[in-house]
Amino acid sequence: MISVKLAVTAGLLALTTIGHTQLQNGKKNIEKMCGCFDVDFKYAETFSPDDNYKFHNREHLQGLELALPIEQSDKKIVIQHLLVVGDSMIVKHWREDWTYESPVLFKYEGDKKWTKQELKPADVKGKWTQTVWEVDDAPRYQGVSEWITTDNKTFWQNTTNAPLPRREYTTRNDYNILRRGNRLTLTDSGWIHEQDNDKITKTGNTEKLIAQEKGINAYYKTKDADCAIAKAWWEKNGAFWNRVRTEWEAVLKTQASINLKSKVDNKSLNDYLTDMAKQWSNKTITLDQVGAQTRTIIQKFVAGNDVAVN
Repeated sequence: MISVKLAVTAGLLALTTIGHTQLQNGKKNIEKMCGCFDVDFKYAETFSPDDNYKFHNREHLQGLELALPIEQSDKKIVIQHLLVVGDSMIVKHWREDWTYESPVLFKYEGDKKWTKQELKPADVKGKWTQTVWEVDDAPRYQGVSEWITTDNKTFWQNTTNAPLPRREYTTRNDYNILRRGNRLTLTDSGWIHEQDNDKITKTGNTEKLIAQEKGINAYYKTKDADCAIAKAWWEKNGAFWNRVRTEWEAVLKTQASINLKSKVDNKSLNDYLTDMAKQWSNKTITLDQVGAQTRTIIQKFVAGNDVAVN
């Protein structure tokens, strides 16, 4: 009996040690993806089951981007991406949240709808959830996976549904789900976001593959000074966007699903927030007013959604 108890205790200690290692190593890996980067974006459609499909042109873009950690705790890291355009222009780009062993996942169903899923502890044990948000901090996609180190390579990979990418959602309507095969790999010079994407039209429970696409976004670490202007921009404007993020978090906690409208009164959510950001920057409204107005605006865009039962 004693030997059995010792074996059980040793097993529990081993699991605890492994979990702690995964937590700490994951944090270190995510932190390596922060900083100032020269970025090379490449996309190419590679296959279609339709012989009459017209392949879209390959895309190759370059940019300078700051991946700035704006919140860090024991099991969470929030990274805001900021594009540096020219010598003085900053564009608030996407945001990513990394949470360890998160029990909640919003699954994208297509047509700007997400449904909340409660995950079992065993499904997220030792795993990090990456949540990617739009430029207006609205939901985009989430994926869950372990950070893996093998054959001198360190990577995180996951396949998940997402809306159309920003580079296409204003120009295409022939598909409504991008099934993203994401692989994030650390390199000596930075990191690589490799994508194997399926472009899918979903109607009811029926899915049709339109085309497949390969994407490689390479992030090359450069001098922090190159992104100093972006860091200064966030120091000036971060309080506004943190308040927007707080209001979004409050809304998502109450929802069993999100069905986001594209426009309200012919304006997008980003239009409303950009206008409000200018008012706040000019000190014509307070941060508390920002919170109240943001809450009202978000509710208009998600009106009619199912409310979660606690």
